Amino acid sequence: MPETTVEPLAAPPRTPSVPSALSFRNISALYIFVALFVLFSLWVPDTFLNGNTWRSLLDNQALTALVAIALTIPLAAGVFDLAIGTEVGMGGILVAWLLHLKGVPIVPSIVLSVLAGAVIGLLSGLLIVRARIDSFIATLGISSILTAMIAWVSSSQQILDLGASFQRIGTDQLLGITYPVWMALVVAIVVWYVLECTPAGRRVYATGGSVDAARLAGVDVSKVIVLSLVSCGVIAAFTGVLASSRLATGDPTVGPAYLLPAFAAAFLGSTQFRGGRYNIAGTVVAVYVLATGVKGLQLAGAPVWIPDLFNGVALLVAVGMAKYQGTAERARAIRRTLRMERK
Repeated sequence: MPETTVEPLAAPPRTPSVPSALSFRNISALYIFVALFVLFSLWVPDTFLNGNTWRSLLDNQALTALVAIALTIPLAAGVFDLAIGTEVGMGGILVAWLLHLKGVPIVPSIVLSVLAGAVIGLLSGLLIVRARIDSFIATLGISSILTAMIAWVSSSQQILDLGASFQRIGTDQLLGITYPVWMALVVAIVVWYVLECTPAGRRVYATGGSVDAARLAGVDVSKVIVLSLVSCGVIAAFTGVLASSRLATGDPTVGPAYLLPAFAAAFLGSTQFRGGRYNIAGTVVAVYVLATGVKGLQLAGAPVWIPDLFNGVALLVAVGMAKYQGTAERARAIRRTLRMERK
């Protein structure tokens, strides 16, 4: 008889009550956004309420949103990608190297850079599932290797003069909004659909919930982990391409700056809408909530080190909230089980 594979069953749909859906625990980021909006509207109304400020914020955070979306995929599968910042940097420096130093046309340069991101993700995944190295250690090691490769490819110098045609990819506008914002929206919708509405997404969440349980349910957890990291690498490398396009420069230092904001947004986003589960909608909302806080403080004359402080505190708070929600959810599940047993 042919071997059959048991598909993991999705959890039965449960419609939350209105009070639960509107609770602070479920949509705290939205309440925080309202509080920040009111605070800075009263503090620095002339600049904070300016339309150009909000267009700038939307545009400036598009790349951060892309990195956070990419990071959400392996996190949902239960693995960490600490190399995501250098994956962005590698994508950005590689496309610049191909364009300026090797004379490769724009489209092949972008394709090769994105494929490099896929290869990096594949290598990270194989180290985790084949060599059985913890994802923290595997991706941290990959990050160090990529840092050295970026320095080698670029000679630790910026690669200039990438051409006006390439620059237009990151700076031209559609309906008054730059292309990277539209690209981030498209990527967010696609990844959201895959994670929330397809069997592949159910396998990702099953693997992230419990590798052993997912394996017993017939999920090829190794394949899920590898593909989640490949997807992350592809989106991260593409973000690097957009970063180089926006700057018209290949900057070897640009990637690591995305690491902390992406993790802060992904963890804070996991506390939104889905009760402790990593999700794209929560991640994107978290990116712009955190950016609103940073922008407001900058407009109020805060020091230049405020973004790092703000994102660091946000990451610690978000991790604490995620842990608390996970513990509370497990406690509620245990209580429900005990009540059923008493009956």
